[in-house]
Amino acid sequence: MTTENGATRAWRLVVHGGAGRFERDAIGAEQEAGIRAGLSRALAEGGAVLAGGGAAIDAVEVAVRVLEDDPNFNAGRGAVLDYDGRVELDAAIMEGASRRAGAIAGVSRSRHPVSVARRVMEASPHAFLRGDGADQFSCEQGLEQVANDWFVTLERRRQLDELRARGDAGAFDADLKYGTVGAVALDQAGHVAAATSTGGLTGKRWGRIGDSPVIGAGTYADDRAAAVSATGSGEQFLRVGAAHEICARIRLLGEAPQAAADAVMGEVGALGGAGGVIVVTPTGEAIFSFTTPGMYRGEASPAGHTTALYRDEVHGSDLRRLALP
Repeated sequence: MTTENGATRAWRLVVHGGAGRFERDAIGAEQEAGIRAGLSRALAEGGAVLAGGGAAIDAVEVAVRVLEDDPNFNAGRGAVLDYDGRVELDAAIMEGASRRAGAIAGVSRSRHPVSVARRVMEASPHAFLRGDGADQFSCEQGLEQVANDWFVTLERRRQLDELRARGDAGAFDADLKYGTVGAVALDQAGHVAAATSTGGLTGKRWGRIGDSPVIGAGTYADDRAAAVSATGSGEQFLRVGAAHEICARIRLLGEAPQAAADAVMGEVGALGGAGGVIVVTPTGEAIFSFTTPGMYRGEASPAGHTTALYRDEVHGSDLRRLALP
């Protein structure tokens, strides 16, 4: 889309692949390369949608689907296992123009949870479905189904075995290696959208649901403010209503997006939580705010795209800049 003077409007895509104790001495070179490659693929495919004049809601769905298929992240294939050794997946998607939203929790057979969430938004009278009902809806909508063990990787099985061997039934992800994925976008029409997808916490029990699929906690989009996707300790993000709170501070208090994101992450921290958020505004600002040593993240615009993993890359000194295809 072009403006009245013929110039092409800017677009922006921001993605994350989780936040936690991601440090150089704990991540091998091969794993780091795989993570960066996955983020780059998500940025390239989602960015291609936006560069071609596509909608932000399409871009975030495409980007998150890429990450759901990548076992380097805790979403879709490669998601963490619950205490009983199964994968249960949560996702949400929201568009900023109408504030329509769709969310699902505890699905176990749908290959791309983010697409199920979008279909909930567009093809159902509801905003949030769970468990077997969400899987049934997905089947009725003709979305791809897989056996639950398709999602399981040897590394996630090992992590669960180690957790259970410690004998602490209340311990979840003791290493804080969250891998939830998300995307926020601004399209050439000036609309924003957000999407988040996750497997939750290693060893989660009793049908636990975190913040990722909860509209206003882990996912939110509003053209009057911003689009937000969160990752981290879901219980605290839920208690703060983090994603909506960031948008509310921008819209109602007039706070700068970085200040709003930092303030809300401070509230999460005050409650004992940790993690991060990505934010994009209708004016094209891309914001990262996280309280952990690292966050898998990247952003794309007409100028190209960047990826980063560690905190000392946050100001761009070590960012790898690649040309979009």
